[in-house]
Parts: sequence; structure tokens; C-alpha cells
Amino acid sequence: MDKQFQKIRDDFPILKQRINDEPLVYLDSAATSQKPQAVIDSITNYYQTINANTHRSVYTLGQRATDEYELARKKVQRFIKAKSSKEVIFTKGTTDSLNLVASTYGEKNIQAGDEIVITYMEHHSNLIPWQQLALRKNAVLKYIELTSDGQLDMDDARSKITDKTKIVAVAHVSNVLGVTNDVQELAQITHSHNAVIVIDGAQAAPHQPIDVQKIDADFYAFSGHKMLSPMGIGVLYGKKKLLEKMPPYQFGGEMINSVDKFDSTWSELPWKFEAGTQNVSGAIGLSKAIDYLNNLGMENIAEYEQELVDYALPKLLAIRGLTVYGPQDSTVHNGVISLNLNNLHPHDVATAFDMDGVAVRAGHHCAQPLMKYLGVVATIRASFYFYNTKADVDKLLQAIADTKEFFRV
Repeated sequence: MDKQFQKIRDDFPILKQRINDEPLVYLDSAATSQKPQAVIDSITNYYQTINANTHRSVYTLGQRATDEYELARKKVQRFIKAKSSKEVIFTKGTTDSLNLVASTYGEKNIQAGDEIVITYMEHHSNLIPWQQLALRKNAVLKYIELTSDGQLDMDDARSKITDKTKIVAVAHVSNVLGVTNDVQELAQITHSHNAVIVIDGAQAAPHQPIDVQKIDADFYAFSGHKMLSPMGIGVLYGKKKLLEKMPPYQFGGEMINSVDKFDSTWSELPWKFEAGTQNVSGAIGLSKAIDYLNNLGMENIAEYEQELVDYALPKLLAIRGLTVYGPQDSTVHNGVISLNLNNLHPHDVATAFDMDGVAVRAGHHCAQPLMKYLGVVATIRASFYFYNTKADVDKLLQAIADTKEFFRV
């Protein structure tokens, strides 16, 4: 399988360049993925051949643009196994999707004293909308604890989710700890208390098969740019019965049925939630990205990335002075690996890695409560995708060795 994925690197022009006279080793796909030539070409082709606004024009170009936009929606539906394309809403990204749910379903259904349950591993995008909703509504925000190795404490989840709970919001995959949460079991617990579950799938959808019906997710959010497509396009999946009862998120063109001087009525799903001119080229880029991922096979991608983790994690754990956060067992650790090296500041370490051409993230990863929970201010994060190889892992290991030697630690 390694050889099959080796050839894939040729599809990504950016990976062919050198950084600081070294071949680029890109290990920051948790922040954003690189784009294959096919996706880049699809965007160029859109602007060269069918650029027009959607759902407005009767001329040929307008109809072609509308057809391509709605085809992208159907591809997303099949990609996540939603029951209907009407359950697929295009947004700006995961953050926008989660804010949509908090601002519509949350505003309508949360009352004073109700409980919203999240976890300590949430990215700010799946934390602040619920925190601010709780503040506005005088609701109670509760955090599910973590186990000693950074996994979600399911016993604590069962105790925190009660009949007072109205919303459970949880990451499918942590963007720091390298763990995948059992969202299907969390959905069962949530539904046993007649609450709804909102799943942040930003770090999961690019890396593993997603079946929102099997999970029984009420809402599932993810971004296109982390799964090969352009920035500025994302998806909110929601169960039709919930979306139909929710008020619009924004108001303006194309989300209306009729407008009178003093009142208006709204369009049917999914367009009720897509006010104004949409990111048509982004949706078409996402459509091509899904084609690319489907051609590889999401199961194959997941299996290959696990091979990389199985190769990398034991070698990292063997390095003196290196702290690896999250599970130490590679079988329950995904391709997000957070590190700290002795007492060196992560920014210094990431800068040193960059001199070797190795691009990693350093900082709090938009997860400040988690950093405090871990007792650190920041970490270095290496995150893998299917275009990485074991040679990239070896280059990371060499960058660590070079940094240790430079700083004499």
C-alpha cells in the first residue's frame, strides 16, 4: 500500500518544492490539507467555462452552474451517507456550521437551567458557540473529563449527560490528542435523555468513512479545506426533521419563498439556510475532492494513515526528552501527534524544524482550555495525511535530532 500512496504525491504540486533548500515535508494537514491538481483545475475550469450565479438565471451558463452546485451537494450526501441531499447545507466551514446550529436550534431550544455538555478536548469552534449560548440563556455548560491517556472518559460522559441535557457537542476526532471518540455510543447516551448530539467532524471526515445515519448524528459539521478542497466551503449535515423546525440562520437573497412589506416566508431545505450568493467554485472543488478521495477509498486512507502512526509513534516515544500527548498505544492514536521537546518553546522547535523543511504547527491549536487541562501553554503538532510517507516520518525524526543537538538538550 505504501507504494500506491507514494505515487499520489505527484498529484500535489506544492509538495514538489523545497523549503530552506530542503524538500518540503508537510505535516500540518490538521490545519489545512494540500490540494491535488485535479481540484485546482476544477476551480480554474469553473471560472473559465461556467462562472454564473446559481438558482437565479435561465440562461445556459446559469443552469450549468446550478447543476454543478447541486451535483456537489448530492456527492456530499453520498459521501457521508445522509438520507437526503436536503439534509446537506453548504457553509463557510466547520466554524460556520457549528455557529449555525447554536444560533438557530440552540437559540430556539435552550432555556435557563438547561444543560449543554461538551468535552475538554474541544476546538474553540465547538466550544465558544456553546459557551456563549449558555451565557445568553443562563444555561449550564458541563465538561466531560478525559482519562489519564487523553481519551474521553465515557463513564464521566454517562454521569454528565442527564435528563437536563439538551445538547451534547463533541469532536469526532481531537485536533490535539490523536484520539477518535466513540460518537455512536455518545449519540445513544444523548438520545436516551432526549437530547441532540452535534458532532464536529473537521478532523474525521478527511480521514475515515463517515456514516451519519449509522452514527445517528443529529448534526455533523466539517470543512472542505481539510479534505483537499478550497478554503471557504464547508458542510452542515442535519436531520431533516430538526432542520425543518429551525429558523433561518441569515436573511437575504435566495433563502426566501416570498417577501412582503412587513413579513416573509422561507424557502424549503436546504436553501432556507443558504442566504445570498454561495461559494459555487468552492462547492465544485469539494465535489472534485470527494471524487479524488472516493477513488482512493476512505477505508484505504484510514488504513494507510494508521500504518504511518504505527511506524512513527514508537520511534517518537523512544526519544529522550520528548513528551507525546494522548494515547501511547498506536492502535488508539490517529495521525495527529502533539509533542513537546524538553523545556524548549514550541515556536522555537517549529522554527528549527522549518530549517529542515519540516512544516508543523506550534501553539495552543485553538484549544486553550485543553492546554490548561494538560498543564502546558502550547505544543508542537505533527499531523499526517495520505500524501505523507514513512520517509516524511524519518525526516521528522531527523529534525528532532537536529533540534536537540542545536539546543544541546
